[in-house]
Amino acid sequence: MREIVLDTETTGLSPLEGHRLVEVGCVELFNHVPTGRVFHHYINPEREVDEGAANVHGLTTEFLADKPLFSDIAESFIAFIEDAPLVIHNASFDMGFLNAELTRLGRPALPDAQAIDTLAIARRKFPGAQNSLDALCRRFNVDNSNRTKHGALLDAELLAEVYLELVGGRQFGLGLAGQGQGGDEAERSLAALPKRAPRPEPLPSRLSAEEAEAHAAFVADFKNPLWLSSEN
Repeated sequence: MREIVLDTETTGLSPLEGHRLVEVGCVELFNHVPTGRVFHHYINPEREVDEGAANVHGLTTEFLADKPLFSDIAESFIAFIEDAPLVIHNASFDMGFLNAELTRLGRPALPDAQAIDTLAIARRKFPGAQNSLDALCRRFNVDNSNRTKHGALLDAELLAEVYLELVGGRQFGLGLAGQGQGGDEAERSLAALPKRAPRPEPLPSRLSAEEAEAHAAFVADFKNPLWLSSEN
């Protein structure tokens, strides 16, 4: 199962107020494992960056002035994500900005159903707790020491680790049946793994004839062994 962990940075809080994207970062997962493929671009928003937003992500109007427009990267962005589920923390925020940019170019909007909102998952699992990305990194011992500022690619990489923990941890196939959305996601991932064909010939024993004989002599002295009583 292919998934894309995605994060954005923006000039402000709302596309309805004319704010724009300034950065997009994506990390590809296959069966919940990063493949090493990423998509990352800074974007010229064609407007000023609000001071509050610049304080969060550190991207200034001057820095972004020579970066590509969203129209320049839209084709490669759509080709990268394809129709894969998009794993996003607070999905409505990022989806709102992405769809505003796509609509501006006359392209179809991304369907809400394509997004997996990790904030919603975290709130169901830990009601009443802090569920920001930083808080979840602390909860799951994900190293976010490099996150002095928000950054779309860094945050997508951190979210990929947090998402794995939210859906059951690194051994996500163990004991997850009936555990809600996280378990369902993990079981679907396990079902997508390629099936290993049986060996045409069993592996030869590593025991020598002498070792096998010594072992047989050793267990022959056992009184009423359980493996014999189970045959009765």
